[in-house]
Amino acid sequence: MNRCVAVTGCGLWGRNIVRNFYNLNALHTVCDLDSDNIKMINELYPDINTTKDFSEVLKNPEIKAVCVVTPSHTHFKIVKEALLAKKHVYVEKPISTSSAEALELKELAEKMDVKLLVGHLLLYHPAVNRLKMLIAEGVLGKIKYVQSDRLNINYFKNDRSVMWDLAPHDVSMIAHITGKAPLRVLNAAGACCEFDNICDITHLTIEFEDGIIGQVSDSWIHPQKRVTLLVRGEKSTAILDDTLQEGKLKVYDNKKGSQNEIEVFDYLEIEPLKLECQHFLNCIENDKTPRSDGENGYMIVKILESAENMMIGCKKELLDNHEFKLSRSKAIV
Repeated sequence: MNRCVAVTGCGLWGRNIVRNFYNLNALHTVCDLDSDNIKMINELYPDINTTKDFSEVLKNPEIKAVCVVTPSHTHFKIVKEALLAKKHVYVEKPISTSSAEALELKELAEKMDVKLLVGHLLLYHPAVNRLKMLIAEGVLGKIKYVQSDRLNINYFKNDRSVMWDLAPHDVSMIAHITGKAPLRVLNAAGACCEFDNICDITHLTIEFEDGIIGQVSDSWIHPQKRVTLLVRGEKSTAILDDTLQEGKLKVYDNKKGSQNEIEVFDYLEIEPLKLECQHFLNCIENDKTPRSDGENGYMIVKILESAENMMIGCKKELLDNHEFKLSRSKAIV
């Protein structure tokens, strides 16, 4: 597909998506409200159209697909406009921060007969898919427990919490490698360390199909980057460390009990984002359902929405208990 994709939003992550679609010879237009971003794109890609007006993107018949890389709270409005204009849509995760909105977008894409791909990037990660193959082949045995830790520093908080920023990766990845859907949130906790009422740290415990327990920890304030996935099976335990340059995926024999008893599995070293962009174009060309489609996006948002409601409920209960104790102490005095 030659030059049919428009990218709206070219911030830090959007620039990577612009680069990949350009290298795939699919980039037509870049849309952004920031003059400095537009200037940067014009300098890097002088043969690419730029605009500050999203309506120009929607009206252009040469543009068949729109990639939305804007803050998550803006996704619903922008994606809906693109779908109504009969454009195929690639939207960064999460598809929305409301399950009702996510469902509406999923159903609208089906109604308009266009492709909707959600940027659950790790579903396209070669090491993650190698691990999925090992699980399917029974190398680990029956899966019992999965733990995903995604900890780093983030000074650019344009999401409503670290959970909405990072946990879509974790939950979608666990569902993908195990082939089991998340059923319910067992526990959810968060902490606001910057005193701005935005959670910088969240911990979720999720029950997946077949009794698998998933533990997801995400942080914006961790000075040492950690991106690890642990998968515990009845026979073996796999650890995927995405901070390593090579040898990211290792499998340990549960019965040998030694850290030295490992097997390292090879996989193709290809940038996951390139694979995701290629997959989107391939789905459009060949009328295929994206791996991370609207249904997948809706499933993840439902779980995260449930976790957020649980955290809000716990916070309210703590405040109520605190006020009750204060009133009791005043009564005693």
